[in-house]
Amino acid sequence: MTKRDVFEYALVRVVPRMERGECFNAGVIVYCRARSYVAARTHLDEGKLLALDPKADVPGVRAALRAVEGVCSGGERAGQAAGDDAGRRFRWLIAPRSTVVQPGPVHTGLTADPEAEVERLLDLLVR
Repeated sequence: MTKRDVFEYALVRVVPRMERGECFNAGVIVYCRARSYVAARTHLDEGKLLALDPKADVPGVRAALRAVEGVCSGGERAGQAAGDDAGRRFRWLIAPRSTVVQPGPVHTGLTADPEAEVERLLDLLVR
């Protein structure tokens, strides 16, 4: 039997107009403490974004989504979080924000392959 570890994940949502409260999923963040693993994958559906807000700052939203991926990857791309461990970077990313790109609630599961889990959840919940 393959060893499975607990993982946590949160969706990354885009809320183009805060006052309307409409949102759609644009990414997923996966954290597995047992493997010191954290990663994010994003996919922006420009059509949905512009349908909810024709004046949306598409390059700005893309940049914010790339920043989420960068914090997860660590190193230079992580900015101030570069020296933080995987868990701290995950907790920082899932903290509530009042911006166009926001984290959703955290959920848990079991996985034998956290990297495959990121792709599976992106396909299932975002694309």
